[in-house]
Amino acid sequence: MADPLLDLVALSFLPLSWWRQLLANGLLDTRTALDSCAEALSARHTTPQALRGRAERALAAARSRQIEAVPWQDSRYPALLATIPDPPSVLWVRGEIPVLMRPAVALVGSRAGSPYAVAVSHQLARGLAERGLVVTSGLARGVDSAAHQGALDGGGPTVAVLGSGTDIVYPPEHAALAAGVAGCGALVSEFAPGTRPHPRFFPRRNRIISGLSLAVVVVEAGEKSGSLITARLALDQGRDVLVVPGSVLAGRNRGGHALIRDGAKIVETVDDILEELGVAGRVAATAGKEGASEERGPDEADPVLKSLVRGEPRDLDQVAAQSGLPATRILAC
Repeated sequence: MADPLLDLVALSFLPLSWWRQLLANGLLDTRTALDSCAEALSARHTTPQALRGRAERALAAARSRQIEAVPWQDSRYPALLATIPDPPSVLWVRGEIPVLMRPAVALVGSRAGSPYAVAVSHQLARGLAERGLVVTSGLARGVDSAAHQGALDGGGPTVAVLGSGTDIVYPPEHAALAAGVAGCGALVSEFAPGTRPHPRFFPRRNRIISGLSLAVVVVEAGEKSGSLITARLALDQGRDVLVVPGSVLAGRNRGGHALIRDGAKIVETVDDILEELGVAGRVAATAGKEGASEERGPDEADPVLKSLVRGEPRDLDQVAAQSGLPATRILAC
């Protein structure tokens, strides 16, 4: 009997370009999709059956390590992430899966962040957490780790997207931080348990950081920073990109300043981020106070609801045109 989860895990071992093409062609049946790759897989000296065996071992390892496999077709799969062109076929999650459905903002920046950037990242993340937003980042040294710690210090959950399996923390000195993230938030990866970190995995995971988030804040980025990859992906996904300005003396933030010249909004305080998020930010800011973000009933004054007619479907472009809101805010609603 076909096992959709097993097939989706097997599909996750394919090159990302193959998965993207399967989605573009209208993936309906996962077993058929995997079997359709048999000829191409033979050139790589493997078969669909071999990938299913590898998937079985990955699922067994996940069960033994308290890691949950959330497939692309699962109702628990983050709705915002599912809208990007190449969402992971499976998310491996260690921690609290419901956190992935909450409004989130990504903070990214240099691994060799200046003391200024590290301090700003911590401060912004703490403020976002105190307002009820989830902070997303990549658990790297510098800006990323400061963002996760700031969110934890603010009493809110944070999500770390890894370039390895969620059972392998990199860099290793962040083991305690990763445990804190998993305790009230989530460690997330598209790579199966046991996958070691590799340089090519980190640019790939950036699309997930931006895909989970309503906006990406670049705290500090040089001219060739990996954070610029995340910013570009965010723009491709229709997310807002914001930038913290830095000193012009050291040249550490030339990449960020280039984004500002291209039209990115400047961030000095948490309020700047919330203002850019608009409705989504205000709703999130009430989380934890009166349960508004989770128990809030329909608001007839909501511009999205006002643009809809009961019983008549509307696609995203129609809702955007009728409500005057950008697509990212509509998806959040």
